[in-house]
Amino acid sequence: MSKRVFIIVLDSLGVGEAPDAASYGDSGSNTLRALCSSPKLYTPNLTRLGLYNIDQVGCGAPSENPAAAFARMAEASKGKDTTTGHWELAGIISQRAMPTYPDGFPKEVIRQLTEETGRGILCNKPYSGTAVIADYGQRHLQTGSLIVYTSADSVLQIAAHEQVVPVDELYRCCEIARKIMTGQHSVGRIIARPFEGEHPHFVRTANRHDYSLAPPGKTMLDYLHESYFDTIGVGKIYDIFAGQGLSESYRTVSNNDGMNRAMELLEAEFEGICFINLVDFDMHYGHRNDVDGYAQALTDFDAQLGDFLERMEEEDLLIITADHGCDPSTPSTDHSREYVPMLLYGKTIKSGVNLGARATFADVAATVLEYLGVKGDIAGVSFLKEAKI
Repeated sequence: MSKRVFIIVLDSLGVGEAPDAASYGDSGSNTLRALCSSPKLYTPNLTRLGLYNIDQVGCGAPSENPAAAFARMAEASKGKDTTTGHWELAGIISQRAMPTYPDGFPKEVIRQLTEETGRGILCNKPYSGTAVIADYGQRHLQTGSLIVYTSADSVLQIAAHEQVVPVDELYRCCEIARKIMTGQHSVGRIIARPFEGEHPHFVRTANRHDYSLAPPGKTMLDYLHESYFDTIGVGKIYDIFAGQGLSESYRTVSNNDGMNRAMELLEAEFEGICFINLVDFDMHYGHRNDVDGYAQALTDFDAQLGDFLERMEEEDLLIITADHGCDPSTPSTDHSREYVPMLLYGKTIKSGVNLGARATFADVAATVLEYLGVKGDIAGVSFLKEAKI
């Protein structure tokens, strides 16, 4: 029987402030605890696995007999963004945080972007993606200038109306931006943000496209791919790794779509890894400080999880984790520097094993490689022997 590992990343589901949270301005952050304050939260399957048994999680009712092995993991990398978190889950610890631009991009960047795209630039500030098109969309329609903005993440985003700047042209501008944003300006992602509609009712379309940095070294995906295992990405995984090390990839439009794809792959024949990112938690709820919306999204995921657990095969492993926090109950709309959960479940895994506090997310990568019998020069310490029957 084929060995398969499914990693589901609940994007931004932190479980309490990390030891260095204060240096990131995140003292007291606890994304999961914030959700536990909502009447919308109902997570019987995550509870059964042992989510609330994790050390110092600070909320929820622990299971008397947790079905999974569980731990909390600290981030060893500098930063608290999506790219850095996923790279660390895959075995790379980033020694330098990716650059952010709380005051907008430097003049030389904007000048180069203007010259090489042939278009003017609007905004150049940190901004909400929906607010920026509301505030600058009309001027964009009048001038054809690109709406360039950032956030607390290491990103440069370009928004444009599809009837003013066709999607292919927007993508070309983003490719130019990707070439410009290198060296000291190596942001994690350049993001194309097309929109449509008429003022004041602009809406973003589904034609978003991310241009990510390639990982600086080999990840578990590369080592598995080189060893002829299937390496399948679902959701943002292709963008986060710039396609590196992936044999197959599926884009998704929602958490529900991502889990439906995961269920389809659970029924498919493959050997290797299926790496799934569910971004709605972060994008739609964490950044918008929507506690109830986030709680409802986790409730919806939990319902799909129950079906997933029932269909798992004898040699399947499931790892549920996160890439950072984004506490929706704090004034900040930024990511938060938190521990992330780790639930390890499968028919060959001991139930109720407390794997403690892990020093790095990269322990996940080390565990996956050990389970599939592949050697790789990555960070992390496998917890497989502690958890396997």
